Amino acid sequence: CNNALENSEELLEFAARQIKDRYVTMASAFRLSLKPKVSDNMTHLMVDFSQERQMLQTLKFLPVPKAPEIDPVECLVADNSVTVAWRMPEEDNKIDHFILEHRKTNFDGLPRVKDERCWEIIDNIKGTEYTLSGLKFDSKYMNFRVRACNKAVAGEYSDPVTLETKALNFNLDNSSSHLNLKVEDTCVEWDPTGGKGQESKIKGKENKGSVHVTSLKKHTRSGTPSPKRTSVGSRPPAVRGSRDRFTGESYTVLGDTAIESGQHYWEVKAQKDCKSYSVGVAYKTLGKFDQLGKTNTSWCIHVNNWLQNTFAAKHNNKVKALDVTVPEKLGVFCDFDGGQLSFYDANSKQLLYSFKTKFTQPVLPGFMVWCGGLSLSTGMQVPSAVRTLQKSENGMTGSASSLNNVVTQ
Repeated sequence: CNNALENSEELLEFAARQIKDRYVTMASAFRLSLKPKVSDNMTHLMVDFSQERQMLQTLKFLPVPKAPEIDPVECLVADNSVTVAWRMPEEDNKIDHFILEHRKTNFDGLPRVKDERCWEIIDNIKGTEYTLSGLKFDSKYMNFRVRACNKAVAGEYSDPVTLETKALNFNLDNSSSHLNLKVEDTCVEWDPTGGKGQESKIKGKENKGSVHVTSLKKHTRSGTPSPKRTSVGSRPPAVRGSRDRFTGESYTVLGDTAIESGQHYWEVKAQKDCKSYSVGVAYKTLGKFDQLGKTNTSWCIHVNNWLQNTFAAKHNNKVKALDVTVPEKLGVFCDFDGGQLSFYDANSKQLLYSFKTKFTQPVLPGFMVWCGGLSLSTGMQVPSAVRTLQKSENGMTGSASSLNNVVTQ
C-alpha cells in the first residue's frame, strides 16, 4: 500500500511538471510561481496563478498603428532627388519610427504585380518626410509606400504613390563611332591601336593584311593631331550601323537618343591626361568626315591641351575663345524648343557659354576625343540652379548669342 502511495505521488509530481512546462512557461516574459497541491483524497490537482494574474492585469498592450497617408502635393522631385512627405490619419504618440519603401518603374499609376524591380527599404525614419538624393533617373517613374511602427509592431502600408522622374537617358552609339575610339555605354576612350580591337569584336575576325602607320607630326590649326595612315593590302569596309562610321580626323561618337523637344541636361568629365576633346550636339546629318563645330550642323565647346592650351566655343567653322578656367566637369543644357545650347561648370553651375539658334532637326549629343577619354552622366534632371540662370540668361543678350564676330578658323 505504501509503495502504491509513493508511486501515486511521483505520478502527480510528474504531471504537475508537465503542466508547468507545456502550458505555463511558454510565456517566458512572466515570472511564474506555481504551487501545485494534491488533495487528501487525490482527486484534485490545484495550481496557484494569483501572482501571474496580477502581472497580466498591469500589462498595457500597444495597438497596431494605422496606415500613413502620403501627400503627393507635398512631395518634391528636383535635382535628381525626391522628397516624400506623409502624415498619420489621426494623432498617435506611440509611433516610434517609419519605414519607407521605393522602387523604379516605367509604368504610370499603381504598382503592378509583375513589376521589373524590387522594393528598396529605408528603415528607422523618425520624421514624417524623407529625401532620397543623388538618384539616377533611368526610369520614368518611382513608386513609394510607407508604414508606421511602434515599439511592438509595424502597421499596414500606405496607399502607394507614383511620382514622375523625367530625365534624358542615353548611351554612346558604338555602331557609328570612329574606329579609333573604344566605346562602352557612357564612356569613350582613344584607342591607339587604330580600332583593330573593335573591328575584331564587330567583324568576328581581324584583317591581318592591314597595317596602319600613324604619324603625330602633323597637326590641324586647332592643335589637334592629324594621324596619317598608310594602308598595305586591302582593308575591310567600315561596319555600318544606323549611319556611316566617322572616319578620317573626325574622332567622333554620337549619343544613341535624339532630342526632339523639351529641356535636357547631362554632364561630361574628361580624363586628366586627355589631350583634346569636344562636347556638344549635332544633327544626324553630320558627315562622317566632319568635326564638331566645323559645320553648320554642329555646336560644341572644344578643349585643347596639345602643345597649347585653348578653350573655345565652335560652330560653323567659327571660334570664340573663352577666357575662363576649364572646369573639372562640364554640364550641358539643351533647350530644343527655345533654341538654346548652354555649357556650365557642373560643380559650381557657373555659365560658360550659350549658343542661341533655331534647331530645325532633331539633335544628338556629340563628342570628339583624342588621346584620353570621356565619361558621361545621364539620367539627370535640369538642375534648379541652371533653370534659374537660364531665366536670367533669356532676359539678356547672353554671354555670346552668335559667332558672327569671331575669327574664322
